[in-house]
Amino acid sequence: MNQLELLRKFTTIVADTSDIDSICKYKPEDATTNPSLILKAVNLNKNKKFLHQAVEYAKKKGGSKQEKLINATDKILVDLGIEILKYIPGYISSEVDARLSFNQDHCILKANKIIKMYEDQGVSRKRVLIKLAATWECIKAAEELKKDNIFCNLTLLFSFAQARACAESKIFLISPFVGRIYDWYVAQNLISNFSYNEDPGVISVRKIYNFYKKHNYKTIIMGASFRNIQQILLLSGCDRLTIAPILLKELESNNTVFDRKLIPPTTFVNPPMPLSEEEFRWAHNQDEMAVQKLSEGIRNFGKDQILLEEIISKLI
Repeated sequence: MNQLELLRKFTTIVADTSDIDSICKYKPEDATTNPSLILKAVNLNKNKKFLHQAVEYAKKKGGSKQEKLINATDKILVDLGIEILKYIPGYISSEVDARLSFNQDHCILKANKIIKMYEDQGVSRKRVLIKLAATWECIKAAEELKKDNIFCNLTLLFSFAQARACAESKIFLISPFVGRIYDWYVAQNLISNFSYNEDPGVISVRKIYNFYKKHNYKTIIMGASFRNIQQILLLSGCDRLTIAPILLKELESNNTVFDRKLIPPTTFVNPPMPLSEEEFRWAHNQDEMAVQKLSEGIRNFGKDQILLEEIISKLI
């Protein structure tokens, strides 16, 4: 049994890619996308049809050029999601424009639009997770969306405050970013005599896992953004792990046996009082790494959204 097969016994495997060939090869339960992955996908010749479909859709919808750009990018997001759903049994995570991350109402409107576009093409909302950055505004948007059976994946999660607020708002799923936390500590020269058990990204997810399970929160934890298979194996037993194809390949080619690392408790403790907005913002602000990485992640996803719009603008 290889490590990928063994990992499946403990954890639900999710593919962190928009590449259909990789999804077919590794057979994950779910798949996740983001603006960077969408941009990469549409630049491949085999996916040019999605660009042309989106442009035709936007032209038929009409409106200003900006409205056409928005409709076209939403169409690509949904059409790629529908294509991926043909090859997986579970969820596709489709990400809302990162530039909306500080506007609760706009996130709700965009999520409803995306879900309607899926449903208009025969895909149930039960198979779609709306992906939002884990800002206070997006957490509250996800809380509202859940009332209409629209479930969310809160991404770009770096601080314990973000994780706690998501659990307290009964968010469906969170994606703590292991690798990007690790990157920050390396860049700041804060890791010395490094061992994988001291990886700050791994430690962050372990802390979230233990807190969630101890208090019996139902929010799913999906570790994300891995730099090596050691980070993945140290989180074996996490509810879900979303893994890039290059690391799925490495796991598949390795037969070294490992033990499950994350095991839920058998008894529970009552949870603390929920964080207020003021308490959340202060607690998150105390984590310099989380503040920087959340801001950077939103900016970079926003840049890739703009690059996608520039490609479409030329076609329109």
